[in-house]
Amino acid sequence: MHLIYAKRIYLSKIFFYIILLIFCITIFFCIHKSSMGVFVSKDKKLPIYSVETGDKKIAITFDSSWGNDNTTKILDVLDKYNAKATFFLIGRWVEDYPNETKEIYKRGNEIGNHSDKHLDMTKMSKVNIKEDIKNADEKIYSITGAKTKVFRCPSGSYNNSAIEAAEGTGHKCIQWDVDSIDWKEQGKNVEYERVVKNVKPGSIILFHNNAKYTPENLDRILKKLKSDGYKFVRISDLIYDNNYYIDYMGKQIKK
Repeated sequence: MHLIYAKRIYLSKIFFYIILLIFCITIFFCIHKSSMGVFVSKDKKLPIYSVETGDKKIAITFDSSWGNDNTTKILDVLDKYNAKATFFLIGRWVEDYPNETKEIYKRGNEIGNHSDKHLDMTKMSKVNIKEDIKNADEKIYSITGAKTKVFRCPSGSYNNSAIEAAEGTGHKCIQWDVDSIDWKEQGKNVEYERVVKNVKPGSIILFHNNAKYTPENLDRILKKLKSDGYKFVRISDLIYDNNYYIDYMGKQIKK
């Protein structure tokens, strides 16, 4: 009788630990669902989110799709810290603000292509995406005389077709690994902490040119990161042109 009871206790414990193990595995996969999904999907293409580098250099980027109140202020802050940035412009913005487009380029910053009309490219054909990118390129070239090398999908929304279309027009598709989320205008300190706590060598930081707190926060952020030894470069000066691969997290790594 005692033997049967002891055996039941033993089996109950085994059953409990099996259930606990299954539960832990389930929780792990739920938490890491998105990254694991990218990892196992060999056919999924990724843009460049960040770059593996031994140097303390990062890329500051701005998406310019609407408004122009803060552009000159941002350029002045960049100049103050001898920092170069990449501005992703849409064709409509270039048409509305040709002088600012020229000034961005004139001050040594890079201009990237952010599409012509800021449409959701996951819902467009590859042919239409290419046409949209080329239309924006023509407008940028007419103002700056320079061709763009990098492209960012509107709202960061991409799929394989969007990336392949961008590559087909001679662009590298760029995302970001540090998002200020400045467009939500949640507060200066919130945005500041969100950036400085997540930056690492090779990071690509996302701002917007017309967000409320961006000029003031940019000054604070550049001051802090410069004191930490970081240099601020254009996207094209951060990424590799060839002999690289992109890992499951979107990090560009030199072969």
